Amino acid sequence: MHPHHHNHQSSWTTLSQPFQQYTFNHVLPQSSLPNGGLFKRVVDGLQFAYEGSSSSTTSPSADHYLGFQPGSNTLGIQTDTTKMTTQEMADAKAIAASKSHSEAERRRRERINNHLAKLRSLLPNTTKTDKASLLAEVIQHVKELKHQTSIIAAQIPVPSEIDELVIDNTSDEEGRIVIKASLCCDDRSDLLPDLIKTLKLLQLRTLKAEITTIGSRVKNVLFLTGEDHMNSNEDEKVVNHWVYSITEAIKAVVEKTNDGNDCSFASIKRQRTNNIDIFNHRRRL
Repeated sequence: MHPHHHNHQSSWTTLSQPFQQYTFNHVLPQSSLPNGGLFKRVVDGLQFAYEGSSSSTTSPSADHYLGFQPGSNTLGIQTDTTKMTTQEMADAKAIAASKSHSEAERRRRERINNHLAKLRSLLPNTTKTDKASLLAEVIQHVKELKHQTSIIAAQIPVPSEIDELVIDNTSDEEGRIVIKASLCCDDRSDLLPDLIKTLKLLQLRTLKAEITTIGSRVKNVLFLTGEDHMNSNEDEKVVNHWVYSITEAIKAVVEKTNDGNDCSFASIKRQRTNNIDIFNHRRRL
């Protein structure tokens, strides 16, 4: 064999050794590659270059020509981190809102349980544990308390918060007309003296008196009759006028103020004059 031919065969054998292949998933158009699609590529560990380049020359990597950059995808398109941040913020807000709702619900249930515990402690001898039965028992207990209060109020006169005067007339077993005067006002030191003076001026006699005070309020319930013993056989107009005169006189006492002494007693004197006229009218009959 010719020596030169042998050397050529040996050189070819060296070049035909397997070499590492690199495959790019995305193929770029040739117009985007330098030199019409021909570019220099150097592979670490393989000391030769394509297209006649020397092995000692370091060429820019393929990433340089492909436009690879940190934080970008294989096509060199910059990743949109703004959308990811917005989504993360939305998720964080949703989680925070859920936690806030759960906390508010926990506090609401805690308040309800505390109120139920207080109601349970106020009820006498309660054995109910569930909420529905407990509330039903509370409602029934409140109704009973309201009924007891109405009974007590009917038996014992309790002063109201507003000034009031109620006059009723009836007759006793002997046929005498009895006036029931119920008055409620502020308690003051001159109230009873004024009432006594007014009743004397009206020629009324007190059969019974009930006086109840609570704080600064007082309620007087007076059972009155005329000294002249007006009875139920009297003319209706005369009786009505007599009751009206008593009502106006006691009303003046109830509405009396510290600065209105003269005005109040002037009204009482007028009522006394009217009563005298009524009595004179009865005598003439």
